Amino acid sequence: MTETELYTKLREEFKKIMAEHNLEVGEIRIRSMALSPEEAIGITERKDYPILDGSEVMLQAEYEGCLGQAFTSAPAAYAGSLQEIIDGDIIGDSHARALFIASMNAVMRYLGLADRTVHCKNQGPELCAKQMVPYIKEHYGSPKILQVGYQPAIFQNLAENFEMRILDLNPANVGTEKYGVRVGHGTDDFDEYVKWADLIVCTGSTICNGSVVSYLNLDKEVIFYGTTLAGAAAVLGLPRVCFESE
Repeated sequence: MTETELYTKLREEFKKIMAEHNLEVGEIRIRSMALSPEEAIGITERKDYPILDGSEVMLQAEYEGCLGQAFTSAPAAYAGSLQEIIDGDIIGDSHARALFIASMNAVMRYLGLADRTVHCKNQGPELCAKQMVPYIKEHYGSPKILQVGYQPAIFQNLAENFEMRILDLNPANVGTEKYGVRVGHGTDDFDEYVKWADLIVCTGSTICNGSVVSYLNLDKEVIFYGTTLAGAAAVLGLPRVCFESE
């Protein structure tokens, strides 16, 4: 599946869901804003989360009191109809795409078709990371794990319990060592690292930059984590874990 095929499918499937639930997209009003780091994840012990160094921003959309969020490097403030969001250039415009993803999460939450659409705060990321280890041991045993996207709490906990590799696209991370493991380049090292792994633990934020398509049809287990993928995971039938979000 290409990025164009993915976003086209998400748009069409979302429109079908709206029709099935008798929601008129032209009448739905969406409000979105970029959250500050403290608003997004609270006050954390670790200071190396991507949102804290400005490499990512949390975009939040609201519909009828229900919130949907998306980690992105392309935030977009907006107040208007969902119709305009759906008709936006979600394939070619990263701002329009992030707004679509966050808005879809909010509406899917309102409809009861997606949950855990609001990121955990304060001690939440640490508590989530600690639950990841027993979850993987219960469901997958002792696999060699490739983590996609540097989420420090999850990575440290996994690295202390499993043989690990990691891929990231942030130039500030690529080539550095995190908890004894060298960070590979998300594109250049992709084939080697994927071939090595038994299990891939992938950030749902990949839905915003399109790189998620590389992990949709692999011949090995992939699980996604985080709030950004909430709506898309429900539409596409993707496995997602998010232990401490709301």
